[in-house]
Amino acid sequence: MAKKMIPDEIREIIIKDVDNFNKNELTKYQIFKAEIRDKFIYLKLNNEPRCRLEYNGDLNSLKFAIYKYSSSNYDPDEFFFPGSNYVNGTIQGALKASLEAYSY
Repeated sequence: MAKKMIPDEIREIIIKDVDNFNKNELTKYQIFKAEIRDKFIYLKLNNEPRCRLEYNGDLNSLKFAIYKYSSSNYDPDEFFFPGSNYVNGTIQGALKASLEAYSY
């Protein structure tokens, strides 16, 4: 089965969405970055993994997986964490969810 790739125009939208979130929601000491590989979008805060999104052709129905430090893995089935109420299939929702999940 061939890997789904994220088109360049969608990559630009993803980067813009993350940049806008950084400007509007974070302090100057925090910055989210999106690493895009194959069909996945890895969201990191200050270079620390927070979550992974799977692109399926629609930026409003991305599959979410939270990063679990206990297993050093992304878990798409974990939804009992602070901020899980923000998970709604969007980049914005994933950023909010992962920010709250690891706020300490």
